[in-house]
Amino acid sequence: MEIDGKPVLLYIIERLQKVLPLDRIVIATSAETSDDPIAAFCEREHIACHRGSLEHVAERFLEAGEAKGWDYTTRINGDNIFVDTDVLRDMIAIAETGQYAFISNVKDRTFPKGMSIEIVRTSVFRSLMPTLSASREYQEHVTLYLYDHEDQVQHYYFRNTTLPEAAGIQFALDTSEDFDRTSRIIAAFRQPHTEYNLARIYPIYQQIR
Repeated sequence: MEIDGKPVLLYIIERLQKVLPLDRIVIATSAETSDDPIAAFCEREHIACHRGSLEHVAERFLEAGEAKGWDYTTRINGDNIFVDTDVLRDMIAIAETGQYAFISNVKDRTFPKGMSIEIVRTSVFRSLMPTLSASREYQEHVTLYLYDHEDQVQHYYFRNTTLPEAAGIQFALDTSEDFDRTSRIIAAFRQPHTEYNLARIYPIYQQIR
């Protein structure tokens, strides 16, 4: 779908490119024909595309990272149109210390839904794959096992301390209501959308909700 003439996926890619070069970004979608439009989008925009299992999302995520040879693979969902690039940059810096196998800003929802960032050491995720593959729930909910078994991996939970009043609000783009709200937020921007982080988006959200 498009907002103001631009596909939602392109908004996300443009935000990620503030932090990462395009060759460090891959869209992981399914091999089903229903996802052919996503693959076509990737080809048009010269974005790497990995196609894997529709149902085993954890495996698809892992395969995408392994295909790139990454030590760490970062997960940004396709409904996270407002991913905060400042937070992403800070979390990547934490991962680059090599101290942790799992870095997440999702725990306890101190950030809005739709600004989720999860970074996993690729080799650790590979070691867990037999366990994840044995559970339909863990196949679908990619990182759930890491939250359920915190003692098994060195983790760092990145928390929202700058704007705690925004905790848990809905910025994810899942429903027609979300689409309408997101469109109105973007329409209120007076600069390129990539210039708007949580601190700048939240007052707009408060005005239009």
